[in-house]
Amino acid sequence: MDESTPRPIRVVQWATGNIGSRALRAVIEHPELELAGVYVTNPDKVGRDAGTLAGTGVTTGVLATGDADAIVALDADVALYMPLRCDFDEVCRLLAAGLDVVTTRGEFHHPASLDPDVRARVERACAEGGTSIHATGSSPGFITEAIPLVLTSIARRLDHLSIDEYADLSRRNSPGLVFDIMGFGKRPEELGRKRAAHLAAAFGPSLRVTAEALGLPLDAVEATEELALATRDVQIAAGPVPAGTVAGQRTVISGMRNGVELIRFRANWIVTTDIDADWDMQATGWRVQVAGDTPLDVRLEFAVPLERMAEYSPGYTAHRAVNAIAAVRAAAPGIRTSMDLPQVVARLGDPPISDAEAAELSGLVTAGAQDPNFLPMEADRMAGETAANAAHEHDAEDAAGLVGTPSHDPNFLPVETGRVVGEDDAGDLARS
Repeated sequence: MDESTPRPIRVVQWATGNIGSRALRAVIEHPELELAGVYVTNPDKVGRDAGTLAGTGVTTGVLATGDADAIVALDADVALYMPLRCDFDEVCRLLAAGLDVVTTRGEFHHPASLDPDVRARVERACAEGGTSIHATGSSPGFITEAIPLVLTSIARRLDHLSIDEYADLSRRNSPGLVFDIMGFGKRPEELGRKRAAHLAAAFGPSLRVTAEALGLPLDAVEATEELALATRDVQIAAGPVPAGTVAGQRTVISGMRNGVELIRFRANWIVTTDIDADWDMQATGWRVQVAGDTPLDVRLEFAVPLERMAEYSPGYTAHRAVNAIAAVRAAAPGIRTSMDLPQVVARLGDPPISDAEAAELSGLVTAGAQDPNFLPMEADRMAGETAANAAHEHDAEDAAGLVGTPSHDPNFLPVETGRVVGEDDAGDLARS
């Protein structure tokens, strides 16, 4: 290698599920990264080439292993940590061994929100290895930190910041997801009432990061939830939704300051517009509104048609983590938040797709922008929807608990999957 050419950053991919496999592909194709190793938990994946697991069609010569010792011994620089469940022992071992960690796990968005003992363990491991760890993704992450901080960069006063996430699942042909996991089509009393608390735990830390970055730390994070019922019998792609059953779910996470809501994240999920609530539902995607001395109202829609959403949705979460590698590598040791890192910029290099593929993608964007029924990316990343169809007991077991919550738990939060799905076997399930 020419001495003037920087050495590639050597990366380990930890878990190759729905998100992990997309991150793996991005690493393989990245002009400034070098794949050092792949850790998997599914025995069927051990010994398989990374290119096969990533779906690149290219042989890399890097074979997946289930041996954590072998991964640590690779002398890699960074681990992309994307399992279904966070194992703090694993994280601390990687950090202490000298690997920086970039993760889509939500536990690390806001250090002060961690259990004090866990935080101390992680920070000791960072000090021992001279390493840092950073959590990011699409939601929370991109939409709760990156976008709000960019939009408020032209402000000198913030009165209120609201983030809405919209999802219309009426055309989602997955009864397991829509009915069994998310609870649509059930009587209200059949649903658990702990979802708001789960969502507060998932998104509260990220909202705190944004508020603190703006110099407006939150006093508290509060959560409320609301259900909307179908006003008539409705037939959706997944099956029938009888009148009087749950057809809409709204969860609000409020970041409070001085007794007033300063920041709000609101998840709006429906399977029909025939509901007994006036929620002003909009196209599947996000809406961010800034109230202050520079008011803004920004809408981001997922410009991919329904039938192709599953192909693209994992990238929304995985790619941001991959793009953050260089910044995390350069960061000081410790748990690093969006406040600590520079703006994440995609180092794209030569286009990884052909002209024909680029032309096809351009057509998809146009078609998706005109299709009001394309699918929310979080639902397509949900491995739990196919857990019942898992080919192996190991698969079903690993897919059973998102954020430590079994997939059959009525309190399971679909929106959380934007950051947590990525367990080694979850990708197999999503592709089955």
